Amino acid sequence: MILYTNTTGQLKEVKEKPFKLERDIQKLFEANLPAIMGLEVVKSELTIKNRRIDTLAFDPQSKAFIIIEYKRDKNISVVDQGFTYLSLMLENKGEFVAEYNESRKLQLRRDEVDWSQTRVSFVSTSFTDNQRQATNFKDIAIELWEVKQYENDTIIINPVKKSNSAESIKPLTQNEAVLKTVTEEIKVYTEDDHFQGKNDDVKELYETFRNAILSLPADIEVVPKKTYIAFKMKRNIVDIEVQANTLKLWINMKKGTLNDSMNLMRDVSMLKGHNGNGDYELIVKDTTYLEYIMSLVKQAL
Repeated sequence: MILYTNTTGQLKEVKEKPFKLERDIQKLFEANLPAIMGLEVVKSELTIKNRRIDTLAFDPQSKAFIIIEYKRDKNISVVDQGFTYLSLMLENKGEFVAEYNESRKLQLRRDEVDWSQTRVSFVSTSFTDNQRQATNFKDIAIELWEVKQYENDTIIINPVKKSNSAESIKPLTQNEAVLKTVTEEIKVYTEDDHFQGKNDDVKELYETFRNAILSLPADIEVVPKKTYIAFKMKRNIVDIEVQANTLKLWINMKKGTLNDSMNLMRDVSMLKGHNGNGDYELIVKDTTYLEYIMSLVKQAL
């Protein structure tokens, strides 16, 4: 991608300004982690069992730990290293929880963590085709993020998305004990997981709402979670839980901020333990109010 500035109709190319050190990328991400990835920093430069972790983070939505590694070396195997870190975490759960409690001054219990949602994120200025292909599995708990810095103090950060035809990595891990253990405990959810045992009518209803949300004027990503499917930009915009015959939908806005003239949405601000994010909930049985519901979702963009 070439970046330009537009002054009086004349385009001027903005040159990329390489990061001098890997540590510079780390400082940038740790200082802005909630805005970039929606995560909380737990500890920088953490060592467990002689393994150094660049950044240990926590995802407050999925209640899971995330390991972040920053790379300038294009020759490393992100899959091998990623599985090593995932195995390290699963074998030392108590130490990670203790580190969270000490660093965040909170009391998180081990059983409050969703270990199945653990993942590793690699951050680099670029990744090779081999690295991209090696992580192009729909159920691999390894993410790639590219970051570039430009002369006009512009920073561009993009997650590397998996292809729609990405296959499962599980058949490739059955003969490797460590890899098999990790893939059996860690679960990367897909939309298909939410349709197990559901009838065709509710699947069609979901597809209609899915397409309507993705047609909104924004770059929205579909991110299936354990109990719901998230539609997100920098943060979740709307979450959908596929139920037996209906959809349960949450709009991620605080109480009192949504203009709902038809009063369709239910206030769940005082209800603890509901799956999705936001204070507004709706049970959807059909497409009668689809257009109006999309007008509500737009307010969360």
